[in-house]
Amino acid sequence: MISFFKPAAHKARLPEDKIDSSYKRLRLQVFLGIFAGYAGYYLVRKVFSLAMPYLIAQGYTKTELGFVLSGVSIAYGLSKFLMGNVSDRSNARVFLTVGLSLSAFTMIAMGTLPIATSSVGIMFVLLLLNGWFQGMGWPPCGRVMVHWFSIRERGTKMSIWNVAHNVGGGIIGPLAILGVAIFADWHAILYFPGFIALGVAVLTWILIRDTPQSCGLPNIEAYKNDYPDNYTATDEKEMTAKEIFVKYIFKNKLLWAIAFANAFVYLVRYGVLDWAPLYLEESKGFSIEESGWAYFAYEWAGIPGTLLCGYLSDKVFKGKRAPVSIIYMILVMASVYMYWTSDSLTAISFALVCIGFLIYGPVMLIGVHALDLVPKKAAGTAAGLTGLFGYLGGAMFANIAMGIVVDNFGWDGGFMVLLGACFIAILLIGYSWRLETKGHNGIHV
Repeated sequence: MISFFKPAAHKARLPEDKIDSSYKRLRLQVFLGIFAGYAGYYLVRKVFSLAMPYLIAQGYTKTELGFVLSGVSIAYGLSKFLMGNVSDRSNARVFLTVGLSLSAFTMIAMGTLPIATSSVGIMFVLLLLNGWFQGMGWPPCGRVMVHWFSIRERGTKMSIWNVAHNVGGGIIGPLAILGVAIFADWHAILYFPGFIALGVAVLTWILIRDTPQSCGLPNIEAYKNDYPDNYTATDEKEMTAKEIFVKYIFKNKLLWAIAFANAFVYLVRYGVLDWAPLYLEESKGFSIEESGWAYFAYEWAGIPGTLLCGYLSDKVFKGKRAPVSIIYMILVMASVYMYWTSDSLTAISFALVCIGFLIYGPVMLIGVHALDLVPKKAAGTAAGLTGLFGYLGGAMFANIAMGIVVDNFGWDGGFMVLLGACFIAILLIGYSWRLETKGHNGIHV
């Protein structure tokens, strides 16, 4: 491990009379840090989608742009898994900040260098790089979450934190409009959010701390007197990459089940999200401003939807993730059909808002479930596995296959793919629920 990334060393324990006040202050501080940091990642993750109408006007096809988009998905899926393992053995503060800065610089280069959008190959490589740096965002946030928040409060805290990507993803629509207005250049869609993301990276460096022990505090389990099943003192020790992969990932049956389900959830998520600006303009007659605000509404609708999903999972279904995900995916399926078949601007916008409200619940719950299935020193790798399936199996298919399907069979063909993905996701999540009701809980079988 490069010394720059090594986990922060433990410090001498603070006096007992300072532990509670310090813990409360730092928990809020690190939570704000990972919230702002993850929102910052989304400022530069999917801005390319908003630039696609301009690239279509320059002569690129949907198939070509779908291939370019796949660069993010391919690299992100691999990076979230592989870099997630590195993150489990790294200082979260350093890891998250470096990844965000590199991602921002990549999109600034894409928007400012004339050669950057001159060919499919160059755009693909740049988005491939961006996707790899994007994979450095979720895992350190997961590391912070499992070290600073105990298992009985994690579902609620994760649901609040998870709306960070709705905040970041929703802001890029207005930012794109503002950037083009300020610079009178459509390339500002790409570089303007990048400069904002660099400012966010500075903020994350100021706020985030690695572990409670690195701040002179006891571990969260002792502080909250909230110990998960099978907890031992070894859970506080850093593990080797081999130990994480072999013992806690590859043999974890339930983790693999939810990872497969995640692929189809992500296919729906990005099949709608990535193609919304082009679909709304080309098929429904939206202007670029209307598409940008619709994109904003889609993302921000996910905030109350995700919070409600976390509440239902914790309070109504007593920590069971699958029932809520199934309900949400059934409603997503109905909303996708409405989005496809409606003709009025109001009905289309409402359907898109409904999809945004609903789809992020299952996305969040699968991530929470992954963290619950492994020791906290393996959290980033577990979440990375679900991300690997989500992005390589789902988002990449949404990018490449949707472009090919729409080019050859029109938007009707694309929506049939999305509806089929909803149905398969429901079946797979149902299967994971069946495993749990039979007593399977990951590696403890």
